[in-house]
Amino acid sequence: MSSTAFWESLDALVSACEIFIDRPCGTAHPRYPDFTYPLDYGYLQGTLSNDGSGIDIWRGTMPGKRLTAIIVNVDLLKRDSEIKLLIGCTAEEQQTILRIHDQSSWGGAQSALLIPREPR
Repeated sequence: MSSTAFWESLDALVSACEIFIDRPCGTAHPRYPDFTYPLDYGYLQGTLSNDGSGIDIWRGTMPGKRLTAIIVNVDLLKRDSEIKLLIGCTAEEQQTILRIHDQSSWGGAQSALLIPREPR
């Protein structure tokens, strides 16, 4: 599969599925109250991720539903990996989200990779 086909497949998911925001920007994490979501966080309804729930998304401040990047992360404590879709996220917002998911620089159990989408 080409890179173009990969992004087009993700675009098809994003356009076909409703975005459900269950953790709006500014709210506290349910298990870690010291963490406040800097952007809207939720999932694509009708999709399935490895944890049994929908594919996770971060919703940035750009208008529309354009997929701007993905984050792939590995959690050594949970022994799993996930993909996060970044929808309408600026370059600065992408870096903010990456810092949340990549704790490897300070010895954390999560490592993450940001894959920005080439501009159209």
